Amino acid sequence: MGGARPHALTMGATLCAMFTDQGPCYQSAMNKKQLKEYTGSFSKPSKMPGYSYGLPAWECQTGGKLSKIKGTVCYDCYAKKGFYAMYKTVKEAQYKRFKAVDRPKWVYMMASQIRLFKTKEFRWHDAGDIKSIKHLLKIFKVCKLTPGVKHWMPTKEAQYLKHIPVNRVPKNLIIRLSGTNVDGPAGKFWPWSSTVTTNPKKATCPAPKQGGKCLDCRKCWSRKYKNITYLKH
Repeated sequence: MGGARPHALTMGATLCAMFTDQGPCYQSAMNKKQLKEYTGSFSKPSKMPGYSYGLPAWECQTGGKLSKIKGTVCYDCYAKKGFYAMYKTVKEAQYKRFKAVDRPKWVYMMASQIRLFKTKEFRWHDAGDIKSIKHLLKIFKVCKLTPGVKHWMPTKEAQYLKHIPVNRVPKNLIIRLSGTNVDGPAGKFWPWSSTVTTNPKKATCPAPKQGGKCLDCRKCWSRKYKNITYLKH
């Protein structure tokens, strides 16, 4: 343990895992079911590799305002209709995760669960968004405790990013600031962004040409690509 003081996690008599400030020191053995009960379940989007952690779009702060303005990327929000709204259990699961973020051992339980899934890529928020600086910093900790995983988080909550120095973001996490308007510019103050276009020639995401799937593309997870432009659908 290198002399660092560990954080012990228990649920009943079960020893879950111990973590140092440098990373996880696995000791045994909460199973996926127990971790899921604490953090809420992961989703497995068919388009993407790896897993995702979706929150309710109804709780988006900036996105909630933009969803009422025609021409914005949030107008007629996909995460408030179709599969997301069709099944009551989907919305209930999103709200369970939304509440779980505030639980005291959420960081360590999330890191344990990600490690147990043995995924190489993880997406934060295929629906929903960060709700506070505290929430964002918790995500930073999860990323630091899962150094072998590439994390990607799109967000429209610029008001929280403005309080975070770029060099504080874990190296295995890329945060992309989402542009506000369809066919509009990317945000200026953050080094990585995403935008939406109606022009197929301007789209840099290859998914529309690949049956709507990422396949072997990992641009969204790479800091090499400063902006990703998605085709509106």
